[in-house]
Amino acid sequence: MKLLTFAHGGETRLGYLREDGSVLDVTASWAICQHGLAGRKAPANVLEAIELGEGLEAALTMIAEAARGQGPGLARMDALTVLAPIPRPRKNIFCVGRNYREHIIEGNLARGRKADDFPKALELFTKAPTTVNGHGAAVSRRADLTGMLDYEVELAIVIGREGRDIAVEQAFDHVFGYTIVNDITARDLQVRHGQWFKGKSLDGTCPIGPVVALRSAIPDPNALEIQLSVNGELRQSSNTSDMLFSVAQIISEVSAGMTLEPGDIIATGTPSGVGLAFNPPRSLNVGDVISARIEHIGELTTTIS
Repeated sequence: MKLLTFAHGGETRLGYLREDGSVLDVTASWAICQHGLAGRKAPANVLEAIELGEGLEAALTMIAEAARGQGPGLARMDALTVLAPIPRPRKNIFCVGRNYREHIIEGNLARGRKADDFPKALELFTKAPTTVNGHGAAVSRRADLTGMLDYEVELAIVIGREGRDIAVEQAFDHVFGYTIVNDITARDLQVRHGQWFKGKSLDGTCPIGPVVALRSAIPDPNALEIQLSVNGELRQSSNTSDMLFSVAQIISEVSAGMTLEPGDIIATGTPSGVGLAFNPPRSLNVGDVISARIEHIGELTTTIS
């Protein structure tokens, strides 16, 4: 099951992506729900869907069956204005740095380090909520601020259940689903400021989506093909099995002493092939079209303007 948030008539709506590629307007269809959640307000985005808690998946299945072939608001996804699943997160997006073995090696070599100098612990940073952008949206090149704008395709975890000090064995109980993040980065700002926050937090530089695939749709998040292309040229191609720290380990470590809440987003790192690692480095430029793909989730497209 895959959910998305889209714009309609100046409002946001929750969509359910069906197997035939059509999108059911869940917000408009909520009245036909005969499930136990029927008395609740219709969710208008993925965050509101998460907050409905237990029974959501059963309710959505019932709505989809009742609306089969004639549901209100059926449309193709490419005909919709697709927003980020959670258009304005309540807190910063958690991000894991240097988590794919091959990416760590390429970064080490570019910086004159030993190739096998792997992190001993999770490296964490965040991106501001104002970085969030949707599928098909444009990201400003901001040549006045940065000479090196880069891409990073990442699997992102969407938290569905609050928790703190979560054990690795219970980590997946706290997952709502998974989505795609393109962690667009101003590399020179990242270096200049020492801490990564500024180089990672220019407005609009965190495209997310296009959907959230519910946890039940992805039995093993550490066995997914992950790719990114720029103008049709494949730049990144790997598998989430190359992660140094697994999805469950990441959730456990991030939650140690720090509460994770429903709707929190954790980007899990990027594979090798980033623009900075090329010789010479390859920056994103105006007009570039970036396609980030993850198996069983979909494809997130971004244009540089």
